[in-house]
Order: sequence, then C-alpha cells, then structure tokens
Amino acid sequence: MPRAQANGLELEYDTFGDPAAPPIVLVMGLGAQMITWEEGFCELLARQGFHVVRFDNRDAGLSTWFDELGAPDLSGIVAGTAPAPYLLSDLANDTVGLFDALGFAKAHVVGASMGGMVAQQLAIDHPDRVLSLTSIMSTTGDRSVGQVSPAALATLTKPVPETREEQIELSVANYRVTGSPGYPATEEYLRRKATRNYDRGRHPAGMQRQAAAVMASGDRTERLHDVQVPTVVLHGDSDVMIDVSGGKATAAAIPDSELVVVPGMGHDLPEPLWPEIVAAVVRATARA
Repeated sequence: MPRAQANGLELEYDTFGDPAAPPIVLVMGLGAQMITWEEGFCELLARQGFHVVRFDNRDAGLSTWFDELGAPDLSGIVAGTAPAPYLLSDLANDTVGLFDALGFAKAHVVGASMGGMVAQQLAIDHPDRVLSLTSIMSTTGDRSVGQVSPAALATLTKPVPETREEQIELSVANYRVTGSPGYPATEEYLRRKATRNYDRGRHPAGMQRQAAAVMASGDRTERLHDVQVPTVVLHGDSDVMIDVSGGKATAAAIPDSELVVVPGMGHDLPEPLWPEIVAAVVRATARA
C-alpha cells in the first residue's frame, strides 16, 4: 500500500473507486488500523460514486509511530498536571496533510470513535477543507456524556500480555464486550480480525498516546456550535464503549445535523449495518 508524506510524518493509506470522483476520507478510532474500515464497506461506499481513502493514524498500523515520546501519564493528564504527547488537533492536521498529499482541496470526512473526534476537530479547525461530516459512535469531549461502561473499561484496561497468542485472545475478548449485541459476530470472524490486526501492526503503546490526546483535548461542544458543514451523527443504542449520550450530544451541538440511533448496534461496524451506515454518509454528502 502507498504512503503519504503528511504533516512531517508518513501515513499509510489505501484507496477505492474512481480517483476522479468526489473524495471521502475515513478516519479510524483509538488504536485501530485502517483495515477496521473493511474492504467490503469501502467498496460499497465507492459504488455510490466516491473516491474512498482509508489510512492509519499516527501511532497506529503502518504509519509513523512516536515511541520516542514514551508512555503518557494518563492520570496526570486527567488531573491537568501532565501534558499529552500530542492532541486531537495534531491528528486533524495529519488528515489535512493527507488531503494535500493526495491533491484534495476539500473532502467529505467520516470518522468512527476517536476518528469521529478527529473529524469533528477537522471541521472546527479547517472548515474550508471539509465538504460534509459523518461522526459515528463518537462524542464531544464533554465528560458528562459518552461514558464507557464499567464492564468495557475493565476489559480494555487489562495489562497487555507478552505473547502473540495471548494478545490475540485479549483482542477477541475485547471485541466480544464492545461489539453489537443485535448483530453478533462469529468466533471465527473475531479471531481472524484479531489475528490480522496483530500481524499487520498492533501497537498498544501508540494507543496509549492516542488516549492521552483524547483526554487532553477537552470539550469541543462550544466550538461545534460553529460547524456549518452538512453533518450526520450515527450511534448505536447498545454502545458500551461510548454511550449513545455522546452521539446525542454531538448532534445537539452541531447546527442542522441529523441524528441516527441504530438499535442493537454497539461499538463496531457490523456488515449487516453497512447499507444503513453508507446511506447516512450519502445523505450528508448530498446536502453538501
């Protein structure tokens, strides 16, 4: 897959569809690699008449890692006594750097989870570069909404095992907790997904720095009031990683946005819901 020089680092990316079609850039979440936007989903979106781009954020997958910055002090960041290695605004700038590298003056932006936060920040910081915004299973940064459930938090904060097999097992366990109860994945699928992610470039240390960026970037609610691009906010009613209140708060903050609450959807993108998710994205783009 190709790499782009963007914002002083290298971003691994992939594309689908006609390069002459309007571009849609997909931004993935905390510690997640671009392959979490599965090929079938990207192809379905491309068939709607778009040039689809997915990429690895900094500190994830095959893009530049920032291990020289060390482990963040997450408790200190929460308390306001320690700095984060970087912020969501830096990830938004990375995305704009990708736009520049690919020759996009503007693009439709779709973000999931932390990627939704980055997409929101991009619309705030670079409104002239965003055609439409789709924020999926994300939140505003207001700590009173979008909370993680105790069960999900307990699973996700377990120490990272040493061996490949143990890390794959932990990922499968995490997927079971955070997945969509209305659209349960098979054991075979979860294990294949966990194995592919590990072997391609799972990077727990980078995920910690991304988490620090989320914690340190604060509440975007007031600035979201100024977002003028057509926006769809999509969230599952069974999300234990980011409670649906985060999606509702996002939609309430962005003027004229559309809120779609999906029954039975958790914190993933199950294949049976791809047509509904793609339809929501297309509605946002049509308004642009």
